Amino acid sequence: MNLNHVSQRADVWRGGAPTAPQPNSIPSGFTALDPLLPEGGWPLGALTEILTIHEGVGALRLVTPALARLSDGDRWLAWIAPPYIPYAPALEAAGVDLSRVMLVHAQQQHDVLWAAEQALRSGTSGAVMAWLPEKIDPKRLRRLQLAAEAGGSLGLIFRPHGAADQASPAALRLLIEPASEHTAVHILKRRGGWPTGPLALHLDHAAPASGGLSPEQLRQ
Repeated sequence: MNLNHVSQRADVWRGGAPTAPQPNSIPSGFTALDPLLPEGGWPLGALTEILTIHEGVGALRLVTPALARLSDGDRWLAWIAPPYIPYAPALEAAGVDLSRVMLVHAQQQHDVLWAAEQALRSGTSGAVMAWLPEKIDPKRLRRLQLAAEAGGSLGLIFRPHGAADQASPAALRLLIEPASEHTAVHILKRRGGWPTGPLALHLDHAAPASGGLSPEQLRQ
């Protein structure tokens, strides 16, 4: 049998180079935190909820190293209804490419949820951050989780600490609060593991952004 003839048949499978696996997480930038997170970092294609006692306790600083890594790619960092305008000099100093930052202003809750869902599902956003109230219909959160899965984005939802008693489809839920000279991080829920914490983090001691995923990985 002529092998060249056989190789041209449509019903013959042709093996090729294996497809590079897509990353399931991105390092947080904090070496003490990563071992406690799913797959060793912030989960991609999933929701992460960050609950805070009050504004200004370090929620944004906690995720900024990952945002800097993601901004090396060609996708957006979407900010949906942030309570304050992001401080550009601080983000730039932390390694965030400001040209990848997209602000979406929305006031009504249904508009915030709609914008977050679209940004997560589109596949054009490396990270989507949305600030939501304590009370939300669980079905709407489920839609956000499904949208994150579809788009492969890092979905970050910021809510008041009172939401900790409510069920959530998020793969990861954290509660952060100030504690003396550091920030205490409580892991309330994590995919593939038990709740744990508190973990004392010094948010000024993050690893350089250059230690994250390569631009080629972030584009997959």
